[in-house]
Amino acid sequence: MLIVMVVVIGGMMWWQSKKSKQQQQERQDFRRNLQPGTEVITIGQVIGKVVEVDEQYEEIVIDSEGSKMRFAFNAIAREYTRPAYVSDDEVDENGNPLSEEKDAATEDEVAQVPIEGAAKGNQTDETVAK
Repeated sequence: MLIVMVVVIGGMMWWQSKKSKQQQQERQDFRRNLQPGTEVITIGQVIGKVVEVDEQYEEIVIDSEGSKMRFAFNAIAREYTRPAYVSDDEVDENGNPLSEEKDAATEDEVAQVPIEGAAKGNQTDETVAK
């Protein structure tokens, strides 16, 4: 029983080590293949575009809103992809996207409400004047 537990624990340690080395290799490949123009995010959450890659000193220069900063390769966390943004005007109360037809119908209804209200207001004014 003890031998089985030692073998299982040893196998788990070997598997974790292999997985960790694979992830480390993938990160190194990503950092070495960075090209100018790629948007990245650093481990300090600085977002910017790659301007220059210096493989000799393992440094990278990024431009973040006009400020150029130099980082070590290890400081680059991953490629940055801007999250999708959906306005509240584009979805209904359940979060479902509105169709073009519903948008047009809603705009027509909104446009008619003040007109109908104005017409009723005029009738009231006429009634009061009589």
